[in-house]
Amino acid sequence: MAFGGFRQSSDSTPMAEINMIPLIDVMLVLLVIFIITAPLLTHAVKLDLPKASSQPNLTKPEHISLSISAEGALFWNGERIERAALRERLAQASQRRPQPEVHLRADQATHYQSIAEVMADAASAGMSRIGFVSEPEERR
Repeated sequence: MAFGGFRQSSDSTPMAEINMIPLIDVMLVLLVIFIITAPLLTHAVKLDLPKASSQPNLTKPEHISLSISAEGALFWNGERIERAALRERLAQASQRRPQPEVHLRADQATHYQSIAEVMADAASAGMSRIGFVSEPEERR
């Protein structure tokens, strides 16, 4: 890049022009390199792969609907159940493969302690998939 000239005059202001020749030389060298290497990059091995058709194995795990009323009563898929029997059923359900999901439904007026006890029972039985079911809020 040239900022000055060979002139020896009194108004020696720097020349502010870019020497484009080296830039064009580099660009042309890169162009030649890409022209030479591009055909080499498209070389591939021809293979006849075997064809197979398969369907994905979609097994939906069953779910357990566990409801808690406002008074703290427990319901297993709509059937009233005591807490000791709930622990036994949760232990049996945790051994199945795939493990069923527990859908926990609780009344608005249910005390948090009842919900926490049921969640603790499910976790101690080895249930790993516990979800809460609620109704969407009405938009006004």
